[in-house]
Amino acid sequence: MIVYLPDGSQKDVDAGATVYDVASSIGEGLARAALAGKIDGILVDLNAPVSDGAQVEILTKKSPEALDIMRHSAAHVMAEAVRSLYPGTQIAFGPQTDDGFFYDFELPDGATISVDDFSTIENKMAEIIHEGKPFTRSVVTKDEAKRAFADQRFKLEHIDELPETEEISIYTHGDFADLCAGPHMPDASAIKAFKLMKTAGAYWKGDAEREVLTRLYGTAFFDKKDLSEYLHNLEEAEKRDHRKLGRELGIYTMDPLAGVGLPLYLPKGARVIRTMQEWLRRDLYERGYEEVITPHIYNADVWKMSGHYDFYHENMYFFDINEGTDEEPRLSEYGVKPMNCPGHVMLYKSELHSYRDLPLRYFEFGTVYRHEMSGVVHGLLRARGFTQDDAHIFCTRDQVVDEVCAILDLVEHIMTTFGFAYEAEISTRPEKSIGSDDMWEHATESLRRACEIKQLAYDINEGDGAFYGPKIDIKVKDAIGRTWQCSTVQIDFNFPERFDLTYRAADNTEQRPWMLHRAIFGSIERFLGILIEHYAGALPLWLAPVQAAIIPIADRHKDAAFEFAGELTSVGGRVEVYDQNEPMKVKIAKAQQQKIPYMIIMGDKEVEERMVSVRDRAEGDLGTWERTRFIDTIRAAAL
Repeated sequence: MIVYLPDGSQKDVDAGATVYDVASSIGEGLARAALAGKIDGILVDLNAPVSDGAQVEILTKKSPEALDIMRHSAAHVMAEAVRSLYPGTQIAFGPQTDDGFFYDFELPDGATISVDDFSTIENKMAEIIHEGKPFTRSVVTKDEAKRAFADQRFKLEHIDELPETEEISIYTHGDFADLCAGPHMPDASAIKAFKLMKTAGAYWKGDAEREVLTRLYGTAFFDKKDLSEYLHNLEEAEKRDHRKLGRELGIYTMDPLAGVGLPLYLPKGARVIRTMQEWLRRDLYERGYEEVITPHIYNADVWKMSGHYDFYHENMYFFDINEGTDEEPRLSEYGVKPMNCPGHVMLYKSELHSYRDLPLRYFEFGTVYRHEMSGVVHGLLRARGFTQDDAHIFCTRDQVVDEVCAILDLVEHIMTTFGFAYEAEISTRPEKSIGSDDMWEHATESLRRACEIKQLAYDINEGDGAFYGPKIDIKVKDAIGRTWQCSTVQIDFNFPERFDLTYRAADNTEQRPWMLHRAIFGSIERFLGILIEHYAGALPLWLAPVQAAIIPIADRHKDAAFEFAGELTSVGGRVEVYDQNEPMKVKIAKAQQQKIPYMIIMGDKEVEERMVSVRDRAEGDLGTWERTRFIDTIRAAAL
C-alpha cells in the first residue's frame, strides 16, 4: 500500500505496516531516532498502524511536538515513582505543560511530599527510566476500564463521565497504568534530564467543593545542557521579577485595601509611565493619528449594542445609578469599560464622513477594567485595571494593506527602540465567524501582504482568529529568551455593522468602513512589567525615572550640587541630589541599588573647576567631564 510523506513523496509499504515501519523504510537512522508519528495530522504512537493513502510524518526529538510528548511520558514515570514510594496513592490527572509537566495525587493517610522528598522521587524515576520498559497502549471498553482501575476512585469517576462513543485507551508502563489518549514514546530512555520543581495544592477537577490533592510539578529535557539552561533562566527570572524590583525601585505597590489587581504607582513609576506615553504620543501625531478621550463608564445600552453585555458580561463591572429622585427612583444600568472600542466608534459616528476623510486614525491612552479571577492576577503582567495604547483606524477596503504596513512600521520602531527581537503570527478564520467569505479572504490576504511588504516573517495560526476578523499578534523575546505576546493588529467586521458605520464613497453611495484595532504596548502596565524584567530594572537612560544621582562629598558642596541639578532639570533631566549626612560610599551604593544610570560626584576639585566626576551604573568610573558634556548627554536623552 502507498503512504505519503510531508515532502510530497510516497512510500510503498506492506499491508498492516506501522509508523515505525514507515520510518524504517526511509532509513535505519530515522527509525532509531523516531519517537512518535502523525497520521493525517493526528499524533500517534510509533506502533500505530497506517492505512493506504495516509499522510505519515515521523517525529524525532527535533520535531516541535517532541518535547511535549516526552514530558507527557515523564509525567507517567513520575506518577509511577510516587505510586511505588507511597503505596495506596490515588492518581488523578498528569498532563504536560508549556515548561514541564505535573501530576495530581491523593496521598495515603498522613503522607506528604515536600522539597526534601524530591531527591528520593527523582532517584526512583531514574531507576524506572533505566529499566527501559515500553509504553504499551490498549483500547478497552468502559467495563474493562473500571476493572483495571477498581482501586482508583478518581479514575472510576472520570470513566463514568466519559461519553459512550469515546474511545478509551490505557497506557501501561511497568507496573503503572493510566487512562490516557497518548501518544507516548516507545520507552522512557529519551528522558535524559529531568527535575522536580515544586509542589502545591489543587482541587479535583478544579472544583473548590472537592478534595484537595497534592500537585507535583516537574520538567524534563532531551539533554542536560537544556535543563541547565532552563534552571539558569529560572534563577534569572526570579532575580528580574518585576514585582520584587517594582517595590525595590519605588515603581509601584499593591495595597489589599485597594483591591486585587489594581496597581498604585509611586512617583517614579508615574514618571516612567508618562515618559512612555509622551514618547509614543509625539510619534503618533507625526504618523497622522488624532488623540481622543472617552469616558470610563457607559450606559449598559452601549455594551448591549457592542455585544459585550452578552458575551463578556462576567468580565465586566456593572452597577445601577438612580437617574430619578429619591421619591421617584429611575435606575439605569452602567458598565465600566473593559475596552476603548465603543467610544471610538461613537466618535466616528458623531460626524458624517466621506472617502476623503479616510483613513481616520483615533488613538487614546485609555484605562480599562476587567474582572480577572484573583488566582490569575500577577503584578503588572495581569491586572484588573490597566491602560492601553489603543487606536482604531477607519479606512476603505483598498487602504487596509497600507494601514497595516504603517502599523507594522510603528511596531518595528518601538520594538527596536527597546531592543526586542520579535516575530508575527497571523490568526485566521475560526469555525464560528461573521462576515462574508470575500471579506475574510481580503482581510487575511491584506495581513499576509503587509507582513511580506515589511519583510516580517510570520506563522499562521489556523482558525484562531476572533469571530469578527483575522489578526496579527506580535511576540517579543526578552533578554533571557522568554516570549511575550504584546502588539495586536485586529481587523473587525463586527463593530461597523453593529453601530451602522458608513462613509460616502466616490460614487456617492453609502459604504461600510473597514475598522482596524491596534495596540503596540498593549497594556502599558504589562509592557512596563516586561521592560523591568527585560532590563533587570536598569531602564535605559531616556526612560529611567531618575537619570542621575548627584552626590556632594561634603556639606560645602551641596549648593553646587543643587545648582547643577537645576541646570540638568532645565534641559529635561530627571535628577536627585543625595544630600543626606551619609558617607559617599553609602550614597553610591544606594544609587547603584536604585539602578540609576549615572552618579555625579562633586567635591572641592569639581566645584572649583566646574567639572563633574561621572560614574556609570554598569561601567563604573568614567573620569572627570566638563559640565556641558554631561548636560548634553542628558539633553540628548530628553524627549
